[in-house]
Amino acid sequence: MTENDPYSQPAPEAPAPVVAPAEATPDLSGVSRLTNSLRTEIQKVVYGQGETVNQIIAALLAGGHVLLEGKPGLGKTHMVLALASTFGGEFGRLQFTPDMMPSDITGFTLFDMKSQSFQTRRGPVFTNLLLADEINRAPAKTQAALLEVMQEQQVTIDGDSLPVAPPFMCFATQNPIEQEGTYPLPEAQLDRFLMKVIIDYPTMAEELQVVSAVTSAPGAKGLDPRRVEQVCDSATIIEAQRLTAMVKVVPEVIDYALRLTRHTREAHGMSLGAGTRGAISLVQVAKAYAIMGGRDYVIPDDIKQASLPVFRHRVQVAPEVAISGQNVDDLLRSSLETVVAPRI
Repeated sequence: MTENDPYSQPAPEAPAPVVAPAEATPDLSGVSRLTNSLRTEIQKVVYGQGETVNQIIAALLAGGHVLLEGKPGLGKTHMVLALASTFGGEFGRLQFTPDMMPSDITGFTLFDMKSQSFQTRRGPVFTNLLLADEINRAPAKTQAALLEVMQEQQVTIDGDSLPVAPPFMCFATQNPIEQEGTYPLPEAQLDRFLMKVIIDYPTMAEELQVVSAVTSAPGAKGLDPRRVEQVCDSATIIEAQRLTAMVKVVPEVIDYALRLTRHTREAHGMSLGAGTRGAISLVQVAKAYAIMGGRDYVIPDDIKQASLPVFRHRVQVAPEVAISGQNVDDLLRSSLETVVAPRI
């Protein structure tokens, strides 16, 4: 091809590389301020239990369900009702008993003679915050009905699938001192809970505050959780959950979470370790702790803070170790000391 060749055409220019626009970092400061407001309002009617309050707020941001364990009379229902009041959410409570049926949770259909048609009666599970009191007192079929709603976020009644309005969160309580006549949750069902939160006895000073405040009104109604100030609505909570999922986690921190999870399967004294869902839950809750700390990225300390409530219901202590007096939390703390955290 010569310079005077009429058919000579210049070589086409290479297309410019397509550069994806940099993703803007979302402003998470509003979520951090929101969690501070939620904490402040809850602690107006819940004295002490600071770490427990932080854990239930973290679970709310992560969009998971909580297994609450504590002795009777320590304010489990009180705390959950206060949390619901802070965002104006609907609150439902179920007292589980051995004769409870799945339809007592999900609802049922019945034939209405007046309209000559079947009507669906929705069960108490159609709420925002559901307190399933003493879940281990109900038989396996009833437990499974609740756990299905927790996993699928919907209820099937006579073939019709009905979604549960978000945000939906279940707090299931267990009494650690009464095991007679109970149906312990299998390990596979326990794994559906994001966290297991332990409520312990308050200090002497905190208990003095509680007794004084509660008995200051007729009928011991001095600390009414329904009177806390509403600081946001359900839509704000849903948006906060979306932003929490956008918190950054570098590969080194994910690697640390995985090494902690895998260590529970190999550590001496543990007969059952956490599965992959445990590692996922660990990162989810760590993101919530990061945003509560005013950061848009997860640090190893967030992983450490989330480890005990995320793992304690997913691992089991070997019988020969349990007889020596060591419990799950002791072994998990040992794992945190053994697995080296990254320096970032």
